[in-house]
Amino acid sequence: MTQRVTSETGYNLQTEPGTIHNLLSKVPEITLYFWIVKILCTTVGETAADFLNVNLNFGLTMTSIVTGVLLALALFFQFKSNRYIPSIYWLSVVLISVFGTLVTDNLTDAIGVPLEFSTILFSVLLGGTFFLWYKKEKTLSIHSIFTTQREAFYWLAILFTFALGTAAGDLLAEGLALGYLVTGVIVAVAVAVFAASWKMGLNPILSFWAIYILTRPLGASIGDYLSQPAQYGGLGLGATITSLIFLGAILAVVIYMTFTKTDVITKTTEDKSIYKNGLKQTIAVLAVVILLSGIGYQWRSSTLENGLDTSKSTTASTVGNPLGDTTVFTVITQDTLDLVNQNKLSEATTRVADLESQWDSAESKLKPMSKNKWAEVDDAIDEVLHQLRARKVDATQSKSALEALLQTLE
Repeated sequence: MTQRVTSETGYNLQTEPGTIHNLLSKVPEITLYFWIVKILCTTVGETAADFLNVNLNFGLTMTSIVTGVLLALALFFQFKSNRYIPSIYWLSVVLISVFGTLVTDNLTDAIGVPLEFSTILFSVLLGGTFFLWYKKEKTLSIHSIFTTQREAFYWLAILFTFALGTAAGDLLAEGLALGYLVTGVIVAVAVAVFAASWKMGLNPILSFWAIYILTRPLGASIGDYLSQPAQYGGLGLGATITSLIFLGAILAVVIYMTFTKTDVITKTTEDKSIYKNGLKQTIAVLAVVILLSGIGYQWRSSTLENGLDTSKSTTASTVGNPLGDTTVFTVITQDTLDLVNQNKLSEATTRVADLESQWDSAESKLKPMSKNKWAEVDDAIDEVLHQLRARKVDATQSKSALEALLQTLE
């Protein structure tokens, strides 16, 4: 038997017997402030992950563990609350942004999963989440997030959007060597197209989630462009300064929303007309996206393979290294080796973090020049990092790994 429950906002909610429900929506209204904070969070997701991994020398595994624990705590309080609380909600978004980024980074860097595969994998997982969400709840509207099950589907979908956005963004910027700025421009155009289509009648749920996915690589591109060194297409602000700037901006906007309550959903009923032609439009949009993505990927890959990419370094032909001038990596490696020879292992571990940061930043430029040579150097660097970040650093093995890396670089 179905019961009707009157919420504190004065609207009637349909609930099924035995369903644990909350009377107020647990998520914010979609306003301009929502998208501003969302983009800020995605930027922090990129730079904070770099800050913990590289600047604080946590490493990918420890960064993932720390972020995962903090996310679990934030979501515990988010699920425990019976209404939308800006500070808890947006803290959860910041942390899930970092964690979603790390999910993709672990697949790519730790396991070696190609970005193409990660992009397809998370697309399927996200699509499966939406399918199960609608099958179980008969709604995908964020205006109806007032049950535990709906909220669980909501946060699972958000996790996959961040993982998917990370994979797709990295594929464009690094895998296809477009760089951070060009990738940001491409994604910004795509966001504008969906926003305009939304205004012109495109299904609002489809439009919302498409923009939600796209704002992840948009924010990440902004973060990378601001934080990465100038020689790799960035402004060189660094992960620390960039993270602090955007965290401060997030805090300011969240405080504003907390006091003004401009993002509180007051209407908990759902307009069923939003599902009209939703399936047809979704299929049509997916077909267009897959077609354009496939054509663009093939064209760009062909361009890189045929050596027509004008962004490639011209120094590659003037030196014996297929990756061109690798002096910056050689200098850092030699500095680290000198510190190991002096038995200053702690300082060597700190110095080698610069090597990891510089190498990751240069990936989009170097990898297209010679995938085989890049992979060879990448493996050698991984071995160095493994030795110097071991629980008990062995000076002899670290020295051997560093000497092998120097030989590979030369």
